[in-house]
Amino acid sequence: MTPHLLLVEDDEALHRGIEFTLRQEGFEVTGVRRIADAEEALRRRPFDLIVLDVQLPDGNGFDFCARLRQTSDTPVVFLTASDSEIDIVRGLDLGGDDYITKPFRLREFLSRIQAVLRRHLAARPAAASPSVLQSEDLVLHMAEMRLAKQGRDIPLSVTEFRLLALLMSHPRAVLSKDQILQHLWQDGGEYLDDNTVAVNIRRLREKIEDVPNDPRLITTVRGAGYRWNG
Repeated sequence: MTPHLLLVEDDEALHRGIEFTLRQEGFEVTGVRRIADAEEALRRRPFDLIVLDVQLPDGNGFDFCARLRQTSDTPVVFLTASDSEIDIVRGLDLGGDDYITKPFRLREFLSRIQAVLRRHLAARPAAASPSVLQSEDLVLHMAEMRLAKQGRDIPLSVTEFRLLALLMSHPRAVLSKDQILQHLWQDGGEYLDDNTVAVNIRRLREKIEDVPNDPRLITTVRGAGYRWNG
């Protein structure tokens, strides 16, 4: 599922810039400018991550995070103009997952948001593994290690199968080459280097993409990794 972020920032220009960038990267975003509005948004639905300014018109982001931690483990990334060690330590001690000082580069901001989401996902209790993964006209039968596209079997190597299962299990998430390597290695796969990951991505595209040279399902996020868009 597409991660849904709650952005709590009262600076109009910064708010627009962050929200536009997050949406361009495929996130869903609910944007508010006051703590009261953030609390109301959280009553209506859960979020995958909260981007939280510290100084807001109706209160302090630290206090809001402390209240949130009484009932929720939703990741929180603080935004603030203060880079003092005391404030950073305070934010992290209150349950913040990261602390980004203004001004910041948007690419670095995105990278740190994605890192927090990955850590939070990895810390969740493992759910029962599905017997079938399906995405559009692709069906991956886990127990049989078999891929079908529009009802026709597509032969895969063991490495290709496990790589595809990893991608399909994390739709819209950006997976780095290191994450892919660690997953395949920890699951008992042979040692792979960066080039081998790229080669297997290329082979998968040739087997599942309608136009392999213009991939739609497995896209490259430059400098970050690969994303499953099915």
